[in-house]
Amino acid sequence: MAKELAFVLVDPYIISKSRTGGVLSRIVSRTGLELVAARMFGPSQELVEEYAQAIRTMKDLEPQEAELIADYVLHKVGPDPKSGKRRRNLLLLFEGESAVSKVSKAVGHPRPHAESGETVRDTFGDFIVEEDGKPAYFEPAVFTAHSKESAGSILKLLAKYSASDGGVIDDAEGVPEGEDIQRTLVILKPDNFQYPSSRPGNIIDLFSASGLRIIGAKVHRMSVAEGEEFYGPVREVLRNKLKAPVAERATAALTEEFGFSIPEEIKTQIGELVGPCFGDEQFYQIIQFMAGDKPTEVKPEDKAKPGKERCLVLIYKGKQAVDRIRTILGPTDPSKASPGSVRKEYGKDIMINAAHASDSPENAVREMGIVKPEADTIAELVARHYA
Repeated sequence: MAKELAFVLVDPYIISKSRTGGVLSRIVSRTGLELVAARMFGPSQELVEEYAQAIRTMKDLEPQEAELIADYVLHKVGPDPKSGKRRRNLLLLFEGESAVSKVSKAVGHPRPHAESGETVRDTFGDFIVEEDGKPAYFEPAVFTAHSKESAGSILKLLAKYSASDGGVIDDAEGVPEGEDIQRTLVILKPDNFQYPSSRPGNIIDLFSASGLRIIGAKVHRMSVAEGEEFYGPVREVLRNKLKAPVAERATAALTEEFGFSIPEEIKTQIGELVGPCFGDEQFYQIIQFMAGDKPTEVKPEDKAKPGKERCLVLIYKGKQAVDRIRTILGPTDPSKASPGSVRKEYGKDIMINAAHASDSPENAVREMGIVKPEADTIAELVARHYA
């Protein structure tokens, strides 16, 4: 059976309440689908009007339900009428067999069951009625499509506006401004995407304790060239840092093998000669982990091609964003991390440690320039599935 492309659009209320991770976890764990793209949208009035009209024409929704959702889109998804600022909506794309029906089932009915947690809307949405049965309060939590035809129609619309209305939504409603405000980069590493699981969403949930705002998201396949540039500063650190431990291990092995002590000056020379080589090898392994290929085994002309591994790039914004995120992330070595930190909960070792976070505002700028979180990957995916 051919793979389908399905979507979930997380609405501004859920994003503002930092429930995004929970939604992602629920969708992936209950569908087994792969997350293949993510993009923050700040919908314009033009987009929400076209979206609302598209919802009204959906054949897989009852007219009353369609009108209810369309009305919500018109009033709660587009720019705030008072401030004129855009509202953050997060588009998530999932790929796999029967993806549309699986996502539809996981999202649930527009009118959630108040005493059930079976679907996303049961848990995160609300539907309250007056005594006469008329809706008094409606919170859909997310939007999706319930047929492949509707999914194609909505995704083509979102792809049409992806360049103009999507990307890093820096000036959205509820996002702080000011001189003391920072932006920082987070990358959920490939170990979180070896198979569909709730891990990426759970990690986002942990980061929500920072009180920061997510303003950008992108599923990224890091190329070998990007990996070399991104981790370039680490290479020289490794070459120097590993001289002493390499010298110790090498001389211990030689002493055991040949039965005599290695002079101290020879030990130093071994570290100077072999340490940088071992540092380079560690550097290459980092790139292989992130991109899927070792730099020494890739042709120069192929280094810029998208890598074999997936990661999720997130941009956070707020006061002391860099330090807040790194506190929740924990130290590089998961064994030294505090309980409840991302790396303690999900890390394995100093390389396979769940996530990366920028260590300074300046490095955040440098790293964002490499992975380009603002780049649009939506249009190409939609065109591939819904020509």
